[in-house]
Amino acid sequence: MSTKFDVVVIGGGPGGYVAAIRAAQLGLKTACIEKWLDKNNTPRLGGTCLNVGCIPSKALLDSSHKYHDAKESYGVHGITVGDVAMDVSVMVDRKDKIVDQLTSGITGLFKANGVTSFEGMGKVLSSKKVEFTAHDGTVSVIETENVILATGSVPVNIPPAPRTGDIIVDNEGALDFRTVPKRLGVIGAGVIGLELGSVWARLGSEVVVLEAQDSFLSVCDIDVAKEAAKVFKKQHMDIRLGARVTGSEINGEEVNVTYLDAKGEEQKQTFDKLIVAVGRKPFTDGCLAADSGVKLDERGFVFVDEQCKTSVPGVYAIGDIVRGPMLAHKASEEGVMVADIIAGHKAQMNYDCIPSVIYTHPELAWVGKTEQELKADGVKYKVGKFPFAASGRAMAANDTTGFVKMIACEETDRILGCHIIGAGAADLIAQAVIAMEFGSTAEDIALTVFAHPTVSEAVHEAALAVDNHAIHIANRKKR
Repeated sequence: MSTKFDVVVIGGGPGGYVAAIRAAQLGLKTACIEKWLDKNNTPRLGGTCLNVGCIPSKALLDSSHKYHDAKESYGVHGITVGDVAMDVSVMVDRKDKIVDQLTSGITGLFKANGVTSFEGMGKVLSSKKVEFTAHDGTVSVIETENVILATGSVPVNIPPAPRTGDIIVDNEGALDFRTVPKRLGVIGAGVIGLELGSVWARLGSEVVVLEAQDSFLSVCDIDVAKEAAKVFKKQHMDIRLGARVTGSEINGEEVNVTYLDAKGEEQKQTFDKLIVAVGRKPFTDGCLAADSGVKLDERGFVFVDEQCKTSVPGVYAIGDIVRGPMLAHKASEEGVMVADIIAGHKAQMNYDCIPSVIYTHPELAWVGKTEQELKADGVKYKVGKFPFAASGRAMAANDTTGFVKMIACEETDRILGCHIIGAGAADLIAQAVIAMEFGSTAEDIALTVFAHPTVSEAVHEAALAVDNHAIHIANRKKR
C-alpha cells in the first residue's frame, strides 16, 4: 500500500506534533508517526515531554511544594493546620490524569486540523519515502514531498548503574514511586536530577546527589549557581561534586553504590531508590535507512543548518536530535519554522533568545549570555542585580529568596542576558526574552512602567541597576 502526503512528521512529541499541526494549518496534507505506548500498551501522542517528562514532573513538583508549604510555611501567615500528610498514590494518580488529559487533547487537535496519525515506527528511506511499521508488525511505504524528523531523545545509561526493576530507575521510573523512599540517591545534578530530587526531598526523603563534575550547574550564570547551591543545601539536598559512580549492587530492597569522591577516595552509600539522571542522547535508532542520505555526527545528532534542513533536500530534523539545547519549547518553535518554510514562507528562529528553566523552588531561569561567557569572550558589559528580599510583593508572599541579574553591553546598553533565581522565575524570564527578541536596551526596560506591587518589578529594578539607577536598593555608586 502506498499513501501520498505533502509532509510526514516522524515523532509526536512537542516538536513533531506542533510541526504537524502547523503544517496542516497551512493547507499541507500532513501525517504524523508516533511509536509511544504507555504502560497499558495504549498509543500516546506527546512524546517524552507530555508522558514522562516536562508535564508529569511539574505536576509532582507542584503537589510536593504545596505539601511542603502546608507543613512548614503556613504558620507565618497565621494559618494553623493539624498533622499534614501526603498520599503519594493520590499525587501520582493526579499526575497521570493530567497526562491523560493533555495527550488526548493532542489527538483532538490532530482531528480538528486534519492531521493523519499513524501509530508505530517510521523510517526515512531514499527519495523521501517513509517506511511505516505498525505495532502489529505490518509494514507499508508512505510517499511524501517533505519529511520532518522529530524523534526526540532518550536517557543516557551508565554501566556502573544499569536500570534494574524499580530500585535503579531513570526519570520515568522516578515519576511513579508509590511510597516515599527513606534514602534516595540521584546520579547527576542537572535539571532532571535536581527537579526529581527536590520532589522527594520535600516529601521526606534523605536525598544524596552524586555529580561527576567539579563545578555545580556550570551551564548557569555563576551567581545563580552559587545561590542555588546555598538554597539546596538549606533544603537538605546533599549535593556531592566530583563524585564519580563506579558501581552499584542490588541487595534485597536496597542498592549499594560505590563512587570516587573529589579526592579520588572510594566511598560507599546505600539507598532505597537510585535515580540515574546523567543526561539524554538523541534517538535515531532505526529511523534512517542506510541509503537515506541523512548525515549524523559522532554523537548521533543529525546535521542541520540554521533552518533545520538536513543534507537531503526536503528532509528536515528538529528538537533533541539536532544541535542546541534539548528543550521542548525549542523543538516546538523549530517545528513551526520548518512547517512555514515548507509552505513557502520566510521563517527563521533566533537561537540567542531561547530561555532555560529549572523548576525547583526557587526556580532558576535564564536567557542569553552568562557573565563568565562574556568575560571569556572579552566582551565589555555592565550588570544590574535586584534581590527579591527588597521586593514588597515577594515579602507579602513570604518568598524572598533569590534575585534578578541583568547584563547589558557596556557600549550599546543592549541586553545580553538575564538570569533569575526566585519564585516565578520561569514566568519572569519571558519579559527578558521578549525584550531581547526586540533588541531592547536595559534603558528600554528601565523606562517601562511596571505594575506595583508585583514581583515583576524586580526585572525593572535590575534594569535600572545596570546604570546605578535602582530606586529600592543602595546603588554601587552615586551619580
